[in-house]
Amino acid sequence: MTGAAPLPVTAVILTYNEEKNLPRCIAAIAGRVSEIVVVDSFSTDATMDIARKAAQVVVQHKYEGHPQQWHWTLSSVLMANEWVFAIDADFVVTEPLWDELRRRLAADEGIDGYYVRHREIFRGRRLSWGGVYPSYWLRIFRRGKARVDLDERVDLHFYVDGRTGRIEFDVEEQNANDDSIVFWIEKQNRFARRQAMEDLERRAAGAPTVARADFFGTPDQRKLFLKAIWYRLPLYLRPFAYFFYRYVLRLGFLDGRQGFVYHFTQALLYRLLVDINIEEMRDRGGRGR
Repeated sequence: MTGAAPLPVTAVILTYNEEKNLPRCIAAIAGRVSEIVVVDSFSTDATMDIARKAAQVVVQHKYEGHPQQWHWTLSSVLMANEWVFAIDADFVVTEPLWDELRRRLAADEGIDGYYVRHREIFRGRRLSWGGVYPSYWLRIFRRGKARVDLDERVDLHFYVDGRTGRIEFDVEEQNANDDSIVFWIEKQNRFARRQAMEDLERRAAGAPTVARADFFGTPDQRKLFLKAIWYRLPLYLRPFAYFFYRYVLRLGFLDGRQGFVYHFTQALLYRLLVDINIEEMRDRGGRGR
């Protein structure tokens, strides 16, 4: 809604060397919320210069992990608003989502957190198949109501104590760095090792989670339910089964050439690397190098 007053929302962006992504992210936020907060992990590029020109609050804090950074941000950074919109630097919040959020907040529905629809744009291709769209991430919540799982090493989820709702409009994720296949493959390898460590730690501790797993619950509770099944599947078999499910049964092949690169590397290669790392760590007694 062009020309409307800014929403009483604080948009929080975590950054590290995001000069390629941050300008597009901020352009979709500026003027739509009353406060932008950037928490940077000591970037060495132009990220801080970009942030200082657009954000009301810019702070730097040592990065020790994604959930740890969010936990510190939500507990330590002063914010002007009750509502927080947690945004990654490679996100673009679409105009219809802003309009719907304005309507929902004005209605005062007694909601403490909102799931927003997430769409991946990979190397210029909007992915629509393979079960990756629509997916829902909880990204809007009241301060003091959200918490994170500090044991998550790759995926980050916010869990809200209270009622949640859904907003059926998109946040688009488009990481300009992923246009380089070298960067993309290196990221899969790096994240696979972290995920393997998390899997082993959760298995050793009985796979504890900060929320109840429930197939019929919230999107995050459903993910926890499916993860519990995933943990019990045989190593090396599950990546191929998952790729077949996504690429064939969920029609991932309809996403075209770039879709094949995405589904193959993210559904098969990444998860195969996780299993290889799990076996390697087990052989060394569960300890990483």
